[in-house]
Amino acid sequence: MSEDIKVLLPKLGESIHSATIVQWFKNIGDPVNLDEPLLEVSTDKVNSEIPSPAAGVLKEIHANLDQELQVGALVAVIAVGSTAPRENEPSSEAVPQTVYQAVEEQSGEMRNFFSPALLRIAREKGIGFDEMEKISGTGMGGRLTKNDLEDYIEKKFSAKPCPYAAKKTMSPDAATDVERLKMTGMRKAIADNMVRSFYEAPHATLVSEVDVTKVMKLIQEQKESFQAKHGFKLTITAFVARAICKALSEYPLINSSLEGDTILVKRFVNLGVAVSIDNGLMVPVVKNCQQLGITTIAKAISELSAKARVGKLAPDDVMDGTITMTNFGMSGVQIGIPIIRHSEVAIIGVGATYKRVIPLENDVLAIRSLMHISLTFDHRVLDGMYGCGFFSALKKHFEEEATID
Repeated sequence: MSEDIKVLLPKLGESIHSATIVQWFKNIGDPVNLDEPLLEVSTDKVNSEIPSPAAGVLKEIHANLDQELQVGALVAVIAVGSTAPRENEPSSEAVPQTVYQAVEEQSGEMRNFFSPALLRIAREKGIGFDEMEKISGTGMGGRLTKNDLEDYIEKKFSAKPCPYAAKKTMSPDAATDVERLKMTGMRKAIADNMVRSFYEAPHATLVSEVDVTKVMKLIQEQKESFQAKHGFKLTITAFVARAICKALSEYPLINSSLEGDTILVKRFVNLGVAVSIDNGLMVPVVKNCQQLGITTIAKAISELSAKARVGKLAPDDVMDGTITMTNFGMSGVQIGIPIIRHSEVAIIGVGATYKRVIPLENDVLAIRSLMHISLTFDHRVLDGMYGCGFFSALKKHFEEEATID
């Protein structure tokens, strides 16, 4: 006699209210172990695997691929106490014995790392165990998912597809020069979040020019010794982050969120740093950034960016942001007006550095390194003059505090 356990979509973050089904790791009738991944879901922040809350058999599936569900929605039903195998399910003998022997030789953790389903796919495509070990996993704890393996196989045997396309479909009577690309779950989640923010919050933007000569000179002088000592680069992004945190201590409304008619002012700065990846944009968060010096900020940004690019960000890495910084200057763009991330009230845009001859005191001409910084804010929460004051404080801290702490 079995007992039915409902699997509900868990809350994946404070501001996350829904998620899109990316893939199922199990089919109806498959046995599942406690905490074994059942499915993968995607939000605008990160992909996550949903584990089984009990050991048993997957009895029902209530969510289809690409379906968006609200937190708390029914995803599946597990029959506890039932161990009947799914009818017509291939046995473990379908996977080469040599592969299983290789798995058994590993630690207990490694034995659970590649599921039988992954091993079957690998066998069919001629992917060896050693090759599988080298594939970067995006699942919880770096686990290799079915999607990871399929992406690897697709890249290995075919040309690289468009990063925003989940599938490519072409109508038989369509023109040959028109390609129809279906959005991935992540791209759709990002799109929904941007639309919600853009139409819900009245955006206003200020742009200011900042003199970065002292900072650029310091970076140039210290970059080799700094990297040799710490193992990561000293970049201008860390200096901008420090200046933002110090300016926010003087203008805290910019580091807030809006709940109905209540403004929640945060006395801590959890700075989101936008990172471009192959299939979208991730925003890992540097927690309590106001307490950190340049070296620690640079280390945090370097580590989080590296994790984002290989798909190994944990849900906690992208949660609880209070304000976001996006550095489009790395691509050479000087000025940009980004969209605020819901439910924050401001976003900082950092442009590319450039040189220009400008007059200094006593009309002396000098070549200076400059950079544009933009502040896009929710006009419901603060006004333009408050934003101007924040910019003045940011410029002061940036231009006058070119030091490594």
